[in-house]
Amino acid sequence: MIVDRQGRRFRNLRISLTSACNYACTYCVPDGKRLVAAQDELSAEAMARGVAYLIEAAGIERLRITGGEPLVSPKLERFMTAVGQMGLEDISLTTNGQLLAKKLPLLVNAGIRRINVSLDTLDPIAFRSIARGGDLATVLDGMEQAGAAGMKIKVNMVPLRGQNLDQVMPLLEYCLERGYELRFIELMRMGHLAKDSNAFLQQFVSLQQLLALIGDQYEYLQADAPVDATAVRYEIPGLGHFGVIANESVPFCRTCSRLRLSSTGWLHGCLSSSNRHYVGDLLDKPRHQALPALQRLLVKALGDKQEVAFSGGATIMKIIGG
Repeated sequence: MIVDRQGRRFRNLRISLTSACNYACTYCVPDGKRLVAAQDELSAEAMARGVAYLIEAAGIERLRITGGEPLVSPKLERFMTAVGQMGLEDISLTTNGQLLAKKLPLLVNAGIRRINVSLDTLDPIAFRSIARGGDLATVLDGMEQAGAAGMKIKVNMVPLRGQNLDQVMPLLEYCLERGYELRFIELMRMGHLAKDSNAFLQQFVSLQQLLALIGDQYEYLQADAPVDATAVRYEIPGLGHFGVIANESVPFCRTCSRLRLSSTGWLHGCLSSSNRHYVGDLLDKPRHQALPALQRLLVKALGDKQEVAFSGGATIMKIIGG
């Protein structure tokens, strides 16, 4: 087992199935150009081998499939069929929900029982302004169908000053009424925001500001969460839960167990580090050759983690998965 001096190890793998996305959200892609699949993306079979090798080399227990937008990838079915047979404790998926209703039978048959849907507003006009693509009604219908199919749904919202702060309470109420758990995600100093601190500060909404808004209408209590959880969870007694992924306000680097594999075969041990480690060439090698080399790279990736708090990163989140 690969463990650092703070006792951290890799338990959770987030794999970016593709860098392509059918949205171009303002906080992710400032120039408005939709991200497309990279020419050198790994095949579904190579990515599945990567997961299998990482389970053995790092002790990965949980897998989250991300993008870009994973539901636009033609590799989705082949990849999920393969990883569904690997004995992982949990396989989940993050999506913008635009293709959720269309792909729902595939997800159910593949054994996906948990999904996170990225949704920043319930206002159709604001939705188009932030996402620069898609249709709000289609997303909401997909979530309703997924819930009816028995899936556990979390909704990810990035509150942005001047864009959707007025949607914090409507979206919270919407989720509480339907049994979804809303996760507010503090804006991160990544990509263009790592370079432009003024743009970051103009849009950033903190944990304390969110709790003040919610506290005006609801009483809440802090709830239990796993030791390596990224979210601070709260309970509104009798109504449900919400959480805040407070990367800036309450850093969680000390307990981070996440490892990311990009669609082009790069391992990222930390979003706040520019270091990355190429494993694509190892995935065509037999197990006895690949594992020792992979373990050496994993030691380096674990060493990339910040000891205290995220300090910003130039990488675009959508390329390596949320």
